Amino acid sequence: MSSVFGLIIAGKLPCKKVYEDDQILAIEDIHPIAPVHILIMPKKPIRDLQSVEAGDLPLIQQIVAVAQKLAVQFGIEDGYRLTTNNGTGAGQIVFHLHFHLIGGSVLGKIG
Repeated sequence: MSSVFGLIIAGKLPCKKVYEDDQILAIEDIHPIAPVHILIMPKKPIRDLQSVEAGDLPLIQQIVAVAQKLAVQFGIEDGYRLTTNNGTGAGQIVFHLHFHLIGGSVLGKIG
């Protein structure tokens, strides 16, 4: 069974795309926690960060580059987070690797 992100990537569910190329899709989060909250995901179905294989590392590099580009586009390049949850213990609820680009307001300290 495909995840909700798999369905979005396949064009079977609507979304607000902010970036797309042949390997990456970035969409607005439907439950944002900040003025800018974008989900960036590979189109390749990778379950979570722990499932990334050596051959997938260029894809992760590309995701970081997309995050940097979107940070500039949305005017948050001087203050944002790029996070991912790995597994249910970390709060992952959609099991398709994705990163949250969050910014546009002062973010609290972590740790």
